[in-house]
Amino acid sequence: MKPTDTQRLLRRMFDAAIAAAQPALCVPPLLPPAPKGRLVVIGAGKASAAMARAVEQHWPGPLSGLVVTRYGYAVPCERIEIVEAAHPVPDAAGEKAAARLLQTVQGLGADDLVLCLISGGGSALLPLPLPGLTLADLQALNQALLASGASITEMNCVRRHLSAIQGGRLAAACHPARVLNLLLSDVPGDDPIDIASGPTVPDPTTCADALAILRRYRIRVPPTALAWLESGDGESLKPGDLRLPLIDTHFIATPQRALEAAAAVARQAGLHAHILGDAIEGEARDVAKALAGIALQTARRGQPFLGPCVLLSGGETTVTLKGQGRGGRNVEFLLALAVALRGEPGIHALAGDTDGVDGQEEIAGALIGPDTLDRAWALGLNPRERLDANDGHGFFEALGDAVITGPTLTNVNDFRAIVIDGPPTEAP
Repeated sequence: MKPTDTQRLLRRMFDAAIAAAQPALCVPPLLPPAPKGRLVVIGAGKASAAMARAVEQHWPGPLSGLVVTRYGYAVPCERIEIVEAAHPVPDAAGEKAAARLLQTVQGLGADDLVLCLISGGGSALLPLPLPGLTLADLQALNQALLASGASITEMNCVRRHLSAIQGGRLAAACHPARVLNLLLSDVPGDDPIDIASGPTVPDPTTCADALAILRRYRIRVPPTALAWLESGDGESLKPGDLRLPLIDTHFIATPQRALEAAAAVARQAGLHAHILGDAIEGEARDVAKALAGIALQTARRGQPFLGPCVLLSGGETTVTLKGQGRGGRNVEFLLALAVALRGEPGIHALAGDTDGVDGQEEIAGALIGPDTLDRAWALGLNPRERLDANDGHGFFEALGDAVITGPTLTNVNDFRAIVIDGPPTEAP
């Protein structure tokens, strides 16, 4: 397979993963029957505006509502107000929107239904601090967590115990109305509490858990935040809490379904497709070393897989920032993968964030091939130095190998595909 053909196939697989998680496709089948009372739509996340539009286009009766999404991710809606705010570091627009969401669900009755549209990114888009804390406190906390190497589960545990809206608090504000959650998962394991830090689901974790995470990563927080956590006064709402209304939760799209869509594209192209996991976590460069080992064994010995094949995986890696580069967990993974593969013939890869934004860059990810390191050296780029500087984005931009999608209007976490060429074997 020629390199250009392989790159096109990798991009088709990535596009198929994104297409499988589009709200226009996934939302309509899960819309509920009309309630006796009002339908109020609320939501937060990078895909929430597209989810809201899908509701409007398929809901015949009256409705109203408010959702908050990332700057650049708004889509036109007529009956549901769309507000934009910052991600991954929150801003004042998000704080104001979070307060308005709480106001939107005030005064509802038992016959009313709250349709909650939640997708990844909602944690930063709903920055409503507990009393005594400020937006600046939450901004500093987010930046420290992002740079610490903490997993998304750990980050969200801390966030929801210092939030006035997450950890089930938004659901409690809906009482006594019913709540129907439609979730678009971007987290390993598809745990509802970790999607946007769980504003409308109960939370089994505790303030003690949040404190342990802060101490583990040596993250300092203001004295007021410590007081909330150490006293337990910042405790989130637990399963069985009488303040929570009747809650029904459904996933409209998940990383696994996106990987299955990519696998179907690979099989149509004559490749064996192997999904290694939809919830792979860890330091991006460590995951890259492990997957490089599997790819090399496959390419050289036909173990554990026969070629030609593609190794697919999802999840959310982390990057512990030590250098002064532009970060990005997918490009960090790819750069580390290229270094580990050392130009092995016949191996190509793509990694990207399905929301179109890797880290804080408007770049989804990048591509590598057997010639990546040679081309880098020819341009005077030292791959290991760029990796040590956490500068994957700068590296791949210089090579012209960045993958740019623009806003995808969805978010099912990271996508990784490693294509390994080989002699034809039995049909995939």
